[in-house]
Amino acid sequence: MIKEWQAHERPREKLATFGSASLTDAELLAVLFGTGTGGKDVLTWSRSVLQTANGLGGLLALSQERLLEIPGIGLARSMQVQAILEVTRRYLASTLRSGEGFTRPEMVKDYLAAQLRHQDREVFALLLLDSQHRLLHYCELFYGTINAAPVYPREIIKLVMRHNAAAVILAHNHPSGVAEPSQADQRVTTRIKEALTTIDVALLDHFVIGAGETVSFAERGWL
Repeated sequence: MIKEWQAHERPREKLATFGSASLTDAELLAVLFGTGTGGKDVLTWSRSVLQTANGLGGLLALSQERLLEIPGIGLARSMQVQAILEVTRRYLASTLRSGEGFTRPEMVKDYLAAQLRHQDREVFALLLLDSQHRLLHYCELFYGTINAAPVYPREIIKLVMRHNAAAVILAHNHPSGVAEPSQADQRVTTRIKEALTTIDVALLDHFVIGAGETVSFAERGWL
């Protein structure tokens, strides 16, 4: 039983003494869930949950249906996990709206990954930005099958003009988990960039979201 452990080994006491950064992923889950299940203490059970989900990132990417398949995670705990993910999304979105996030490219990647990584079909999304590169609007514009989503540049132009955006970031996920952009991804990016150029709007980047990696077209020198 955790209550029988020494104080510095218990997740809550460790959090209170050393701060949240000192906790392992399993210890963070143990603090969140509070109690174990199936005869396991909460820390041992949390470790098994992470192993089943392929880590904390994998756990947060799971749909409610998939979460409920993990032994010990009922409806209440699945909602806790989903609430954490939504809090993360809203925090990142508020930072991007202030413009601060665009000084830290990793934050943009994290935001897009939080929005798209859990999707089981391909989704094509846009970040619409003002002239100071603050977030105006996030939109999931096109939906497809497990390996493709149709993309129409004219619809993107309509949305850009509706929000009076000065710059755009594209993003889409690869449900296969492999983030490497395809030739089709590169072709559609070129088409969209050319279309945006006609209305004097900059295409800043195109992110491809995989299971554990996010590829940036700008970082590859493709824009």
